[in-house]
Parts: sequence; structure tokens; C-alpha cells
Amino acid sequence: MKSILLVLLIGISISIVTAILFQPRSGGAGAIFGGGTEVYRTRRGFEKILHYLTILLVILFSAIAFGLIFVQ
Repeated sequence: MKSILLVLLIGISISIVTAILFQPRSGGAGAIFGGGTEVYRTRRGFEKILHYLTILLVILFSAIAFGLIFVQ
């Protein structure tokens, strides 16, 4: 059981990295230091799906990581 969860954890972590790398680069933290004057815009289409997928993957990753604590 523990090995299955570890394989799932590795797969999800690779998916999280991939999902984050596919997200478009925007002002983000650079605007804090005066880097940009970008107008706020909403996410649409694939960008919105990718955003929600990243959130879902992080929640799954956290749940499995905490679940591994209790698996012997």
C-alpha cells in the first residue's frame, strides 16, 4: 500500500511541475517591485482549466502526503 501511494505521489508531483510550467507568465510578484502596470484580466479557456487543475493536484498531493504518515 505504501509503495502505491509513493508512486502516486511522484506522479502527481511531476504533474504539478508540468502544470505550473505551462501556465502563462504574467506580472505576478514582479509588479510588487514596480515591474509592470498590467491590467487585471480574468482567466479564460485552457488557462482557467489549467489553474483549477493545478489547485486540484496540490490538494491531492497534500492529502496523499498526509495519508502516508498514517500508513505503516
